[in-house]
Formats: sequence, structure tokens, C-alpha cells
Amino acid sequence: MVAPQCPAVAEPLPDDLQLQRLDPAGFAEAVGALRGSPAGQRKAMAQRLVASPVPYQGWVLRRPEDDAILACAQSATEADLVGLYDVFTHPDARGQGLARRLCSQLLAQARAAGARVAYLQVEADNAPARAIYHRLGFADAYAYHYRSQDVSAH
Repeated sequence: MVAPQCPAVAEPLPDDLQLQRLDPAGFAEAVGALRGSPAGQRKAMAQRLVASPVPYQGWVLRRPEDDAILACAQSATEADLVGLYDVFTHPDARGQGLARRLCSQLLAQARAAGARVAYLQVEADNAPARAIYHRLGFADAYAYHYRSQDVSAH
């Protein structure tokens, strides 16, 4: 999906939440915990983020009163482009607009840094996420799918 006009104004965050930037290991741990990923996958993700030439920045929405992470996302701003990656909301916190607000914050930061166009990938059947992205100005640019060999047939 592409937003040809990266939003310049961020939707405000609730007073009881803080936006926090994390280093690659911290982000891999946060998103892995939200997804229920095993420790090995979290470690591998952290290693990929450190080694990547893409300037990823990991972010979380945290509730300071109990240190709970409610949502996370990565952004990568390069020249006039910004990509959003790994947007995820804790299952108990869904439906509260947290992913939308988090993405809005990251897009406005990127716009202030010179980004004009935003992009992301989302699965076609993820209706809640697609609705969020549409509200942020994203539209489908093209369709894609993953291919894999059925190893059980061999």
C-alpha cells in the first residue's frame, strides 16, 4: 500500500501512553513478546535488524504505570520515502486506535524529516489493518502473494 502524501500532522496519543524508541534488540524482544515468538526468533530478528543497511527505527507505545507495551512498529525513512514495518497491537488492546495513532506519529516524524511518500505491505485478508491504513491515506499499489513448495508431496 502507498500513501502518496505522507501525513504531516500526528494524531495525539492518549495521556496515559508514551512513544518510546527502542534499539534493535529491544524492538525484536518487544514485537516478539507481543507475537509470542520463541526466543530464537527474537534473537534472529535482532541480528537481522543490526546487520540491515535499511535504517529501521523501532517504536513502542508503552503505558508507564505498569510498563506494558501495547503496540509497536518500525519505520525506515530514506530520502523522500518512509516505510512502516512490523505494526502490531497487543490482542487485549486492539480496537482502541493505538496502531493508527502510532503509525500517525511515525508518519508525521518522517514527514518532518523530509519523507513525502509512505509505503507498507499488509496481507490482503487483514481487514482491520487495511482499514487503519486506508484512514491514514494509504491505497493499494499492487497485489502480491507468497509461493512455497508443498514439501509433503515429495
